[in-house]
Amino acid sequence: MQEFVQACLELAREGFERSEVPVGCVVVKDGVVIAKAHNRVEELRDPTAHAEMLALREARQKLGEKYLYGCEVYVSLEPCPMCAYAMVLARVERVVFLALDEKYGAIMSRFNLFDEPYFNHRVKWEYLPMEEAKNLLKEFFKIKRTSKA
Repeated sequence: MQEFVQACLELAREGFERSEVPVGCVVVKDGVVIAKAHNRVEELRDPTAHAEMLALREARQKLGEKYLYGCEVYVSLEPCPMCAYAMVLARVERVVFLALDEKYGAIMSRFNLFDEPYFNHRVKWEYLPMEEAKNLLKEFFKIKRTSKA
């Protein structure tokens, strides 16, 4: 698991360097990374180009399947409602996230979509706090605030 955590942190750092919100995501199946991405919202001028959405699409293409049964997702930030519901729809097995998103988090901070009783799939989840993930986000938004001043 530690190698997947490190991979998503590396992707978050890459996003940071490209002036994207520093979120990295890897999709794992049978202990192997099958897809990875960082946020590309600014680059693609697409508000849905979150790391999770890009990685989920890549994983489905690689597997040639509609659903991601048996896949785990490691992401540096708690998924937003769009990404969390995409994981429910994709039938992801488990999600591990490294930092809370107190404004928009859809797993434990603001909403809890993975435990919604009306959905037909339950995604298991784990919050694994990592200071680096939290600090990357803090630094990114600090820079954004000071550059606008």
